Amino acid sequence: MPRNPSTGVYSKPAGTTPSVGQVIDPAPWNALTIDLGNEITNSLPRDGSAPMTAPLKAASGTVSAPGLGFATNPQTGFYLKGGGLLGFTQNGADVGFDKASVYAAKSGDYTVLASDDNAVHRFTAAATLTLTAAATLGTNWHYCVIADGGDVTIDPTGSETIDGAATLIIPNGSSVFIVCNGLVFFTDRKLQPFAMIASAATTDLSTVGSQNVTVTGTTTITAFGTAAAGTFRRLVFSGILTLTHNATSLLLPQGGNVVTAAGDSLEVVSLGSGNWRVTSYQRVGFSGLISGAVVAASGTAIDFTGIPSWAKRITLSFESLSTNGTTGISIQLGDSGGIESTGYLCGTSNAQSSTTEFILTGGSGAAAAAYHGSAVLSLIDAAANKWAMVSAAGRSDVAGIIVLGGSKATSAVLDRIRVKTGNGVETLDAGSINILYE
Repeated sequence: MPRNPSTGVYSKPAGTTPSVGQVIDPAPWNALTIDLGNEITNSLPRDGSAPMTAPLKAASGTVSAPGLGFATNPQTGFYLKGGGLLGFTQNGADVGFDKASVYAAKSGDYTVLASDDNAVHRFTAAATLTLTAAATLGTNWHYCVIADGGDVTIDPTGSETIDGAATLIIPNGSSVFIVCNGLVFFTDRKLQPFAMIASAATTDLSTVGSQNVTVTGTTTITAFGTAAAGTFRRLVFSGILTLTHNATSLLLPQGGNVVTAAGDSLEVVSLGSGNWRVTSYQRVGFSGLISGAVVAASGTAIDFTGIPSWAKRITLSFESLSTNGTTGISIQLGDSGGIESTGYLCGTSNAQSSTTEFILTGGSGAAAAAYHGSAVLSLIDAAANKWAMVSAAGRSDVAGIIVLGGSKATSAVLDRIRVKTGNGVETLDAGSINILYE
């Protein structure tokens, strides 16, 4: 009879165990030789000269003694895991095989399962993705989310976190790869499109999924909320607002409040416990000082317009400046409503004062006088548009200098400065002027 297909045990035919002096019956002996020939044919040659003609059945084995191993390293090979899964062991240690990726589209809220390991889910609408407990999903469970129709909010179970936060928002148009370590979740977050958040006293950056954030509105900001230490955000402001410096919770680069301009940007890092440090601040279109074009003095006045709203200090520099009369040279400030001629407070070193303008040359001057020097305006109070001014104008035609100090609040954000002759009738007839913003 042939080999038992279930056990592999070969039993020889009956009547093939002779005794001394017995006459051999050819029938059972012929059956035996036929069986032996068949089984030799069915044996797998050790030299590999012939292939298997049916599936090879191996022992189930274990991680330390695989069912199919190697003579030189019996602890490396294949074995059968629970649930009918194939396992690979290397030197007695299990080496996991990744499941094939499975794509599916989702149109609403979803709770991921352990069976979603290595799945790719594309969300075609705004949704909340709830993560099953990390301990249930297990170490090395991983999953890809594509937001393609709305923001996707990822919400771990209970107090578990994702990238150190209670939730994570995947902005529409981005994707994220999630990995579980059995306790919490992490992501790669390669795509970082700009998300938006409205300014508020506490502008909570932990609620924004992207590292790049546009801050809208004009509400004063005193805090950025609570996020895990090391959380990084890059902010761009769409309007004018005040960032309030705090030596513990909101550290600004120069140790004081900052008034933003539309297009300003900053980088900020969480220190944990609701504390943040701004590591850099960039004014829109600004790198150091911005200089205007030098202007030759002529006419009754020279207007410098288009002064940027972010300017906190303005310097007017002049050389060989003179007029054809004796009423001297003055400076006036203005805003979108025009040049203003009231509200000035100033005094000069020659004991002169004015409420209608800053009298750069002390309220008078000789036609032959040639002035050299600078006038510096510094923003005192952004909310009140109040500026302080100091100037020094030295004469090169004779030995002399006029020093001025004063202040003025414009009705709106300063955007223009006028250099004029004292009475506005005489003309500037020599010299040049330039302006610097910072």
